[in-house]
Amino acid sequence: MAASSFSITSYISKSSVPDFSFSSEHSKTLLFLKFETARRLINSRRRNLSVTKVASRNQELEKLIDQSVEEESTDALDNGILVPDVISSIRYHAEFTPLFSPEKFELPKAFYATAESVRDMLIKNWNATYEYHEKMNVKQAYYLSMEFLQGRALLNAIGNLELSGAYAEALRELGHNLEDVARQEPDAALGNGGLGRLASCFLDSLATLNYPAWGYGLRYKYGLFKQLITKDGQEEVAESWLEMGNPWEVPRNDVSYPVKFYGEVVTGTDGHKEWVGGEDIMAVAYDVPIPGYKTKTTINLRLWSTKVAPEYFDLHAFNSGDHAKAYEALKKAEKICYILYPGDESFEGKTLRLKQQYTLCSASLQDIIARFERRSGESLNWNDFPEKVAVQMNDTHPTLCIPELLRILMDCKGLEWKEAWEITQRVGTSDRTVAYTNHTVLPEALEKWSLDLLQQLLPRHVEIIEMIDKELIDTIIAEYGIEDLELLKEKLKQMRVLDNAELPASILELLVEPKESPIVDSVEEEKSSEEVTESTSEDDELEAKEAKDAVSSPKVTFETDPRQPKMVRMANLCVVGGHAVNGVAEIHSEIVKNEVFNEFYKFADDEELQSEWRKAKRINKEKMVSFLKEKTGYLVSPDAMFDVQVKRIHEYKRQLLNILGIVYRYKKMKEMSADERKEKFVPRVCIFGGKAFATYIQAKRIVKFITDVGATVNCDPDIGDLLKVVFVPDYNVTVAEVLIPGSDLSEHIRHAVITVAAFMILSTAGMEASGTSNMKFAMNGCIQIGTLDGANVEIRQEVGEENFFLFGAEAHEIAGLRKERSEGKFVPDPRFEEVKKYVRSGVFGPYNYDELMGSLEGNEGYGRADYFLVGKDFPAYIECQEDVDEAYRDQKKWTKMSILNTAGSYKFSSDRTIHQYAREIWMIEPLVLP
Repeated sequence: MAASSFSITSYISKSSVPDFSFSSEHSKTLLFLKFETARRLINSRRRNLSVTKVASRNQELEKLIDQSVEEESTDALDNGILVPDVISSIRYHAEFTPLFSPEKFELPKAFYATAESVRDMLIKNWNATYEYHEKMNVKQAYYLSMEFLQGRALLNAIGNLELSGAYAEALRELGHNLEDVARQEPDAALGNGGLGRLASCFLDSLATLNYPAWGYGLRYKYGLFKQLITKDGQEEVAESWLEMGNPWEVPRNDVSYPVKFYGEVVTGTDGHKEWVGGEDIMAVAYDVPIPGYKTKTTINLRLWSTKVAPEYFDLHAFNSGDHAKAYEALKKAEKICYILYPGDESFEGKTLRLKQQYTLCSASLQDIIARFERRSGESLNWNDFPEKVAVQMNDTHPTLCIPELLRILMDCKGLEWKEAWEITQRVGTSDRTVAYTNHTVLPEALEKWSLDLLQQLLPRHVEIIEMIDKELIDTIIAEYGIEDLELLKEKLKQMRVLDNAELPASILELLVEPKESPIVDSVEEEKSSEEVTESTSEDDELEAKEAKDAVSSPKVTFETDPRQPKMVRMANLCVVGGHAVNGVAEIHSEIVKNEVFNEFYKFADDEELQSEWRKAKRINKEKMVSFLKEKTGYLVSPDAMFDVQVKRIHEYKRQLLNILGIVYRYKKMKEMSADERKEKFVPRVCIFGGKAFATYIQAKRIVKFITDVGATVNCDPDIGDLLKVVFVPDYNVTVAEVLIPGSDLSEHIRHAVITVAAFMILSTAGMEASGTSNMKFAMNGCIQIGTLDGANVEIRQEVGEENFFLFGAEAHEIAGLRKERSEGKFVPDPRFEEVKKYVRSGVFGPYNYDELMGSLEGNEGYGRADYFLVGKDFPAYIECQEDVDEAYRDQKKWTKMSILNTAGSYKFSSDRTIHQYAREIWMIEPLVLP
């Protein structure tokens, strides 16, 4: 994975000494003398942020430095940059790019001035990258994602530029510490979970590996939400990350595209289709530089913001006092980019989500096509489009880019359907325009949109989707034939883009008419044969019987269900129009394994390595202790095992299984004497983090339950440091950078399920096709407890079965277990009944947990019947946790397991994945700047 934030003290030693064509201690001494000379000279002057003195001060500094070291060395400190240059740049931005009052230089102001100084250096490489890619006109990848979970950018940027030493020293001279300054940066509120983090890691790797690529997303003003934890559980407030501006973004006011909603489709006299009327907005570009690690390549993340032209402000209505009407059009446009994943329980919420997805697709496709046309010049040939453009859809959210590309090619560029479809799909060739990354086969995440809603909002796209569906039906019939109509009906039901929609009339005629007459003809032929033939063979009699049975058998119908809505299945549309690719591919890299991590394998038992490993983990755990105290008020012991589950709060993620296991542990502790507890249990700090969507009531109940358990357990004097339960609010990348390195055990305890949709290419059988946080934990030497689901399968293979704590039902068992439950045959374990009763006893406060516990009971019904098998897996889970305790007591064994988890994680690097995407899917090559 490309570089992320890191300790400044550890990085200075690597970056502050540049490469020399010769190696000698003398040269290093000269460099150090110059460093010290600059530092002393800066210290000897009064620190004054008045920029009127900057120019003369810089001239004076340069003269004095040159005089002091002209006989020693003229090499710069970091990557050709002197500390005084950095100081001047920071001071310049503090004065001339002001966001704060001029009289003070406090931490917030220091951050913005420093970030703008770094951005200046990025822009040089950024522009050079853009110009070189334009000049070479090679094939380029475009990564479309509704989320980019970037985290903080400052340390990443200066690290990638190899300027950490210079900036650390410059800020020290200005009275601040670099890490303190970096902590002023808010996390960019552009994502929420693994899907967004994967997208950001991919952009980092694309830049680091010098691939020609851009990212496209939306510029959310308020993000998903900022999570507060109160006595009532989770509360949501709007993110404020843009409140003081984003120093990394560059508005491109000259780059905007029209986006249309509603209206109608009209056909001209020449048969040409035109989408007219409706609601028009503008998507405006904001660009963010993404620097590669130790390379000039700096690629672009283009984010779209939405607005309307000033003339849409109804001045007459405003002056008449009807203010709401006056700015109605403005608010309709602006709210598209207010919130990531707005609540979609209402019709208005669904409409807004669909508007978001279409805005991303339409603006991005228009931009990509404009770039293709500009680069092609007079030699424009649309058949070359797949040879120059690769569009990657990160999950199903950008699916509308398929019909949108077809719309632009046909309605705006004048291509015929056949030619446009060939460009989009390009079957049978190495170059295909659109590719699709699948993240999950969880039914709720495989998007379906109401056909009626799409018809209202995007009428032209519905026509195109129907044409795509017809192409697919033709392909299915060609593949399976029409002899077995039951089989054909099943395949159409599974694979069609349109769900519960009528078949085209031409297809119905094909399926009904030809099927009846051949059967009748065959019967007549049999009768005729009987008249002219005295004896009939056994084969002839059998054929006659089969024909007669066929005529009398029930007719296969292709009618829709009027009780069910007509839907568009976005995943199926993705696969028809593009590639079906799992989020994390199943291909090994023996080179990385043998060359990078081989030493870990050889020395996993080495006592010196294990000692250093434990020291590093201890340092990270002590940082985590301070962080938890600051964020939650709870003081925990670094001597305890840190047991962590951080991910979106959801029933299928099974945080409920984890917290019930903790409750059972707590109950058993309370039943023992102090000596018995210490003998039986390893001290643990159980840490949770993650957001529950604002409208997901059951998930919010789980958050409330976790915090209530923590409030009780953490204040129990009988338990002390033997058990702590901590919920970290507002989990994001910055929080992850503290929690993941300090973790001992990581919980990835979803249940495995075979729910593979038609077409899907998955590396594992389960609801999660990839999973990313478990990979990060493994890379940081954290041992995992989990089921055989998603990337757990591959991680367990790579790190070794003995270095992974496995429990729970396997994928092939799930359907039978659910059937057993529905028939009332499931018998819960007494320990599971015991823990539910304990929760209901009120030991964790007055909140009524009947709804939450009730979801784990019963045999059927909405919100009942323990759909995610918490009760089934509970006994195996608590027994597996006993194995964890036993292993942790043997620190030598545990450390070896930790080392081998890191050693086995080689395969999950985003750099390796991007190389594979580039080679096998996008067909692009690295392009190194001269």
